[in-house]
Amino acid sequence: MANATTAKYEQLVLELATATSPATFARLCGLLDVTITRSANVDTTEVPDCDDESLPLSIEKQVRSIEISVSATGVWAQESHELLSDWFYSSTTLPARIGHLNALTGDTEYETGTALLTILTNTRAKGQKVKADIELMFDGTPTRSVKV
Repeated sequence: MANATTAKYEQLVLELATATSPATFARLCGLLDVTITRSANVDTTEVPDCDDESLPLSIEKQVRSIEISVSATGVWAQESHELLSDWFYSSTTLPARIGHLNALTGDTEYETGTALLTILTNTRAKGQKVKADIELMFDGTPTRSVKV
């Protein structure tokens, strides 16, 4: 029996474009916990049996669309303060990417696309550092690029 090859913490990264021409990506400073959610929006159709309509309907499903979102929590870092604030208040998309740095050659290494910053939360607690929670949603389906 062989053990699964796993990824280390630093091998799953969230990066944001700091320049667009050429695209230069950097990791958002301070974010410690990152969750990537890929979900399919599914339509359901009830289909009758043509030979015997008394039978229960068959349920058929089809993917209508997919969406990818990222939520992250950590500390509120000076290095990301203006970038995140500007992104939120601009209400515009910015290039973002998810990196799978331990991908095998030929497997998906990056998922890249434009994203909206939909949630930006700061929390303070006495005796603690200021915390940050963000959520971003990709605008469309990210492009998958393989590791070479």
